[in-house]
Amino acid sequence: MIQALSVSNILLWVALLALGVVVVALTRQIGLLHERLAPFGALATQRGPEVGEAAPELQLADLSGRPVAIGGAAAAQRTLLFFLSPTCPVCDTLLPTLLRVAAEESPGLRLVLASDGDPDEHQAFRREKGLEAPLYVLSTELGLRFAVAKLPTAVLIDEQGIVRAKGIVNTREHLESLFTADELGVGSIQELLDRKRPLATTAGAEALS
Repeated sequence: MIQALSVSNILLWVALLALGVVVVALTRQIGLLHERLAPFGALATQRGPEVGEAAPELQLADLSGRPVAIGGAAAAQRTLLFFLSPTCPVCDTLLPTLLRVAAEESPGLRLVLASDGDPDEHQAFRREKGLEAPLYVLSTELGLRFAVAKLPTAVLIDEQGIVRAKGIVNTREHLESLFTADELGVGSIQELLDRKRPLATTAGAEALS
């Protein structure tokens, strides 16, 4: 009886130690995964004008008839171009956050909502969401010139009409990453992380040698 209890205790301790090893290993893997995934920003797209290139120059009018210059010296204002659709659920969810982020970046930032399709549908969507203040343009050419394939997509253009950051945005972090990328002088947060990873790998290799 005593011998059986002793064997049981030993097995219990072995199992407990094995569990501890597993927990430590999982914790390490979670930490590595977090390091690899964060802080990801807007998903950069390879289509359309590249970061650092001039944005397409277009003279448009919004749903209220207000003139809207995109790109070039005529714009003369930092612009956040946000492509959306009334039928895009992510766009709908992100709109309040978009308006807050744009307000936080003001003055000096012009928010332009962009889409195409039926003007009446967009007018109804605009009234429903309280989007009378931002410029709201309908232009198939605008989407084609920026090669927008997925929604919502955002493009940050500076006062000289140069694309400073762009990407598919689904969260506030994605939106803010466009401004962060611009401040850091990189095309996207992913680009910054890609630059750092080889340096970290080299430093780790040197530390082990």
